[in-house]
Amino acid sequence: MTPSSYTLQTSDAPGWDDRAWDAFVEAHPRGHFLQLSDWGRFKEGFGWESLRVGWNRDGQWGAGAQILFRPLLPWPWGPRLAYIPKGPLVDWEAQEATREFLQALHKLARRRGAVVLRVEPELPDTPQARAWLQKAGFSPAPRGVQPRTTVWVDLTLDEDAILARMKQKWRYNIRLAARKGVVIRVGEARDLDAFVALMQETGTRKAFGVHTGAYYRQFWQRFAASGRAVLLVAEYQGEVLAGIMVGRSGPYAYYFYGASGNRGRHLMPNHRLQWEAMRWAKSQGCVAYDLWGVPDEVGQNPDAPIPDPPVGMWGVWRFKRGFGGRIVRYVGAWDRAYYPLVLRALRRWA
Repeated sequence: MTPSSYTLQTSDAPGWDDRAWDAFVEAHPRGHFLQLSDWGRFKEGFGWESLRVGWNRDGQWGAGAQILFRPLLPWPWGPRLAYIPKGPLVDWEAQEATREFLQALHKLARRRGAVVLRVEPELPDTPQARAWLQKAGFSPAPRGVQPRTTVWVDLTLDEDAILARMKQKWRYNIRLAARKGVVIRVGEARDLDAFVALMQETGTRKAFGVHTGAYYRQFWQRFAASGRAVLLVAEYQGEVLAGIMVGRSGPYAYYFYGASGNRGRHLMPNHRLQWEAMRWAKSQGCVAYDLWGVPDEVGQNPDAPIPDPPVGMWGVWRFKRGFGGRIVRYVGAWDRAYYPLVLRALRRWA
């Protein structure tokens, strides 16, 4: 890719085509659901502004990034955070071209009131990746937005082989749910109230924060209609016991949101839901399934002992570790501060 042969374009300019952008995201080796145009529009309903930026030549994208902006103070004209979730989408091996593209992003972000650009690329954590970002003027962010460590399940195998990679108890629980009469079906609009109620119940039981009901409803409304997401519910004798929302982009599927009640947990609906989500993803042509987040300590040491009791994300890891996936730790979130003193004063909000 020769940088000078491309033209910088933005999604708020005439002639922009979001369909072409989404095709670029889905074809990119590090493309991600959070870089899709609909994700940007979805986040606009919850306090963010989205802007897609790319190098274009003859209708083809060479590099790009969806940037989300939000104020760092409670008024819209103040300093802003510019954030690229799971991006930018570049060829990290083409360092000169990537540096030039990043410089274009810096200029654009500063013009739009950003005091910092935060990137969180889908880039495995290696000394080379960290050194590259540092050389490009970035420093590790005080905290990330997306999970840094996750578990990927290989879907290229046949179903028997995928099951064989799981722990024996997980295979047993998947089959137990079916034997006991737990039915997994595709959820509909009428199931959203039950899903939201179960999310609140899950948050209370596990002592972690959940989004508002509007957040889950709008996610389903925006992505399920286009076939990019599905709500799966586990039902027993007419009662919804649990549900999950799964998205897909290109060859990858992502487990985003999961909810379960206090009733019927002995029927193992959550194990069955994850298995049926993998089957759904495989039917959509996906080659891998992201279980979306485990404790970062696991990324640093896969044999890290689970605390007793398994508080916070440790309970999540205890559940997800049995599905036979591969642990992946990403390079994490990195900041390029344009006004370091201002950012230091604002970091509590960033």
